[in-house]
Amino acid sequence: MFTFAAVKIELKDPVFGQLAALADKLQIQTFVVGGYVRDLFLNRTSKDVDIVVVGDGIEFAKAFAALLPEKTDFAVFKTYGTAMVKTTDWEIEFVGARKESYQRDSRKPDVEAGSIKEDQLRRDFTMNALAISLNAGNLFELVDPFNGVEDLEKKVIKTPLDPGITFDDDPLRMMRAIRFSTQLDFYIDPVTFNAIKLYAGRIKIVSAERITEEFHKIMASKKPGKGLNQLFEAGLLQIIFPELYAMQGVEVINKQAHKDNFYHTLQVLDNICLETNNIWLRWAALLHDIGKPSCKRFTPAEGGWTFHGHEDKGSRMVSNIFRRLKLPLNEKMKYVEKLVALHHRPKALAEQGVTDSAIRRLIVDTEADLDDLFTLCRADMTSRNQEKIKYYRSNLLKVQQLVNEVEERDALRNWQPPVTGEDIMMYFNIKPSKEVGIIKNEIREAILEGKIKNNFEEAKVLMIEIGQQLGLTGKLLDQN
Repeated sequence: MFTFAAVKIELKDPVFGQLAALADKLQIQTFVVGGYVRDLFLNRTSKDVDIVVVGDGIEFAKAFAALLPEKTDFAVFKTYGTAMVKTTDWEIEFVGARKESYQRDSRKPDVEAGSIKEDQLRRDFTMNALAISLNAGNLFELVDPFNGVEDLEKKVIKTPLDPGITFDDDPLRMMRAIRFSTQLDFYIDPVTFNAIKLYAGRIKIVSAERITEEFHKIMASKKPGKGLNQLFEAGLLQIIFPELYAMQGVEVINKQAHKDNFYHTLQVLDNICLETNNIWLRWAALLHDIGKPSCKRFTPAEGGWTFHGHEDKGSRMVSNIFRRLKLPLNEKMKYVEKLVALHHRPKALAEQGVTDSAIRRLIVDTEADLDDLFTLCRADMTSRNQEKIKYYRSNLLKVQQLVNEVEERDALRNWQPPVTGEDIMMYFNIKPSKEVGIIKNEIREAILEGKIKNNFEEAKVLMIEIGQQLGLTGKLLDQN
């Protein structure tokens, strides 16, 4: 038996009164545990509640659901020994108190019934092992056997058990430690962090889906660069994301060094997070220079280190990374591929000078994602020299203003060719062939070079002219 802390937590919502009344009626020890309690101390709003009962959690959940309106959703998950009750305002998960033991080759524990203290011992961190009693006699009193509140006040992440045991049992907890550190801006206790370093190799038994789930939460935080740097320092990054790990380091030849592309990438990622919550734009920032390690060359004739073609190489690497990490292979991946491929183009235009033709090509190639591309380009400007950043941003702004002018004049955003392949085949009475492709490409180039305007009439005239040069004949094209 252990004592309750001299702290009472106000749980004002009627749902907690209902739970407490049921616990009293059934004479069963019942507690609110975990993240909901932690977030109360952090003044974070949460509608997800975990309830632990010292007994049969599923039967308790059934009894609770029976007290609620018929529209309440109720589900049992026998595999996990849990039940879920969803109301308009709450998602409440019920489980019986338990203790766990693990096999070395699996993070799925052997489970047996336990006490509330044994249940708290199995939790990942002291701040997540807090519990609030729902029992008469100590109603709403805090159960804090591992000084979790003190750790919250100190903003430190520690484990209830020896951290080596915690991470060896369930290696995903190493990712969770870094994720919480990033989300909450806490620091990881040095003993705990050293244990992550020691047990980093155990992450290999965790599925890609679970690793990516935690990685995504790091990416969605305010400053994900902190978490990615911790993954690097802990030895986890080289296992779960070798392409990103390979970017770290500086090579020096003839006293010439290139920038550390890993730390540059972390800065770009943090920069872009100041402007957007779009997770896939953040992924584009993370991967924008991923092709640099394989494209790195020392070329004295060009002034030293070069990374020619890294945009194209990086874009082609995206699909393999997404497949391995079990990320979506749909339009979200294509969006990231596109932005990685194009991320250097606006900067090059700003440095080399701008022509209407180059602007048109940028608009057409970027399609609906032009604004996102410029957001990425702004984030990509990192330097200790603030005047240099100010200069580059000023030039980029000029390019963006020219883009807006050309776009407004030529109506090119979300551009579709004014004459389609079907139009060409109908006019010349031909089937799909290389001639169709030649005509379409010639019309596209003529529009982008400004030789004709972006309209049906001028495109049709050019189509006929090119078709005749190719030896094709046809009838008048119906403009409707």
